[in-house]
Amino acid sequence: MPMVYEDLRRIARRQLSRRTSGHILQSGTLAHEAYMKLVQSRGIRCQNRAHFFALCSQMIRRILVDHARKRRYAKRGGGQVEVPLDEVMIGTKARGVEVEALDAALTSLAKIDERKGRVVELRFFGGLSVEETAEVLEISEETVSRDWRLAKAWLFRELNARG
Repeated sequence: MPMVYEDLRRIARRQLSRRTSGHILQSGTLAHEAYMKLVQSRGIRCQNRAHFFALCSQMIRRILVDHARKRRYAKRGGGQVEVPLDEVMIGTKARGVEVEALDAALTSLAKIDERKGRVVELRFFGGLSVEETAEVLEISEETVSRDWRLAKAWLFRELNARG
């Protein structure tokens, strides 16, 4: 844990910085919860550092979506939790997207093209680089870049259609 904790907190910090104010999660809490979920999942074997962070990206996505759902259904309302898809993500002006809408769109994308869904999950939720994503998925960096561009365009169109 000490070897990866700071990297995991960096990923968590990046995710939380994309959200609007009013959230109660802190980067240390998010990093710790992701790590604990992985530890509690028996039988998971990480092949390397990139594979570990790929698993962490899945956990962080699930935690953020679960947190958004709990807030939405909370007794006192809570409102919608937003994650901005910045210029790097969609190639246009920065805008906020509700976590649950992003999760639903990403799930739809994965049904159409599982690899593109994994690329987005690894890059966006896990904070992995193109090189690390290529290593985890065992594909070329060029394929990751192409999938990333196409997935961003598809998600942008899908999220705009959902309002």
